[in-house]
This record gives sequence, structure tokens and C-alpha cells, in this order.
Amino acid sequence: MHRLYNPNSGEHFYTKEAGEKAHLVSLGWKDEGIGWTAPVASKTPVYRLYNPNAGDHHYTLNPAEKNMLVSVGWKDEGIGWYSDDAKRKPLYRQYNPNAKVGSHNYTLHKAENDYLVTLGWNAEGVAWYAVK
Repeated sequence: MHRLYNPNSGEHFYTKEAGEKAHLVSLGWKDEGIGWTAPVASKTPVYRLYNPNAGDHHYTLNPAEKNMLVSVGWKDEGIGWYSDDAKRKPLYRQYNPNAKVGSHNYTLHKAENDYLVTLGWNAEGVAWYAVK
């Protein structure tokens, strides 16, 4: 999974598609490398949503959360990737209550999760699981 950062908005973006990554880099996004390895398929999809008003993406494996966001105007962009059903490596989700865009971050690294909490982010627990 490619991890990108928009220095203008503060948003992190995640994609499995190399072409999408290359396009965003050409628009000024910073390529932060591979964030984790997702399974090719599983029984647990991770949904990708987009807020056209804020220009922000959000990712969740929770269908109720996805449906709630769609009901308030987020665009459902489908399945972004899959969570590892064997639950080998947890991906942590953090929320920045002070950000208008890029308010969530997702990381494989517990140390990054813990560091962001010291900066005022709220730890929201495990978002989904990676293969590695």
C-alpha cells in the first residue's frame, strides 16, 4: 500500500494502485513509500470514502460507519483494499480533532501512533490488519 502526503492540505492518502500514486506525485503529493502490505483479497474489505466539501479521504472496514458517512455527503469510492483476516499486523487509526482536512492518520507503527497522541491526536485503536 502506497502512502502519500499532501503538504498543502496535510492529508495522508493510501492506495494500492501505482498509477494513482504516480498521478498524485505529479500533482505535488509526497511519496512516503510503502505503508504496509495488504492481502490481495479477504472477507474483510476496507472502504474508501471522499468528502468533496473538505477534500479529505477516510478509510474504514465498518459498513455502518461507511453508510453513515455516505448519508451525510461523503462519496463512496468502493473497496480500497482488504484487511488481513488472519490479523497478523494491526494498523492503527488516529484522529486529529484540530484538523479540518487530513483529520485521520493510519499507520502500521505503534510508535508513530503513540507519538501522534503526545501531539494531541486521539488514538482510535486498530483500524484493520496488514499482512506485513
